[in-house]
Amino acid sequence: MKLTDTMRRIQNGFCSAVIVAAGHSERMGEDKLFLTVGGRPVLALTLSAFQESPDVQEIVLVTTPERVDAVDKLRKGYHLDKLTQVIFGGETRTESAYRGVMAVSRQAELICIHDGARPFVTQRVIADAVRGAALDLAAAPAIPVKDTLKQAEGGVVKATPPRESLFAIQTPQAFRAELIRAALAKAHESGTVYSDDCAAVEAIGGVIHLTKGDEQNVKLTTPQDRLLAEAIWNSRKEAEP
Repeated sequence: MKLTDTMRRIQNGFCSAVIVAAGHSERMGEDKLFLTVGGRPVLALTLSAFQESPDVQEIVLVTTPERVDAVDKLRKGYHLDKLTQVIFGGETRTESAYRGVMAVSRQAELICIHDGARPFVTQRVIADAVRGAALDLAAAPAIPVKDTLKQAEGGVVKATPPRESLFAIQTPQAFRAELIRAALAKAHESGTVYSDDCAAVEAIGGVIHLTKGDEQNVKLTTPQDRLLAEAIWNSRKEAEP
């Protein structure tokens, strides 16, 4: 498919990454963002992935006041010069994403939003999502669902959706800047909470295009995920030449 001049400009233009890290880690039982994996804090791994991405020119971190000093140490210790702003999140993830999106540079033509607790995102996943948004307005990495899923109410199965039509959605979710600003502004005004940022775009009629996700691009949520994180880290180190 041929790129229009506008698409080509946007694809090669300014992209801001909003890293949402304002949760309180209730299910983990300790601050998952500063758990160490391979000797490095989870949040440092996440931020470093976007620092190293040639498709991202700016990082805005949305976090909590009590993490500010620790984040400042990460910024210096891991040479995160793309990290231009650290702002405080809201009561919900949707509100935190809204604050982050509204804080990015006005140069941004593309904005990608990523979970701070997904430290194993690869350069390929980031690039595919960003370029997908440049072409199609909104894109998100996804992997096919392996298990059979049931829709149920009150403990009774109501439907079995065909597995081939179901995907697990990951982050970064990437958007043309004006689209995600409009979607999250509407959510902010109405007080609506969404499970992810794509849902906010869908609510205003936007279409999400799926890009290829990665099985290792997991979100750390429970204590069991710490073991998974170490296993992923070790497998990647073993695979290095």
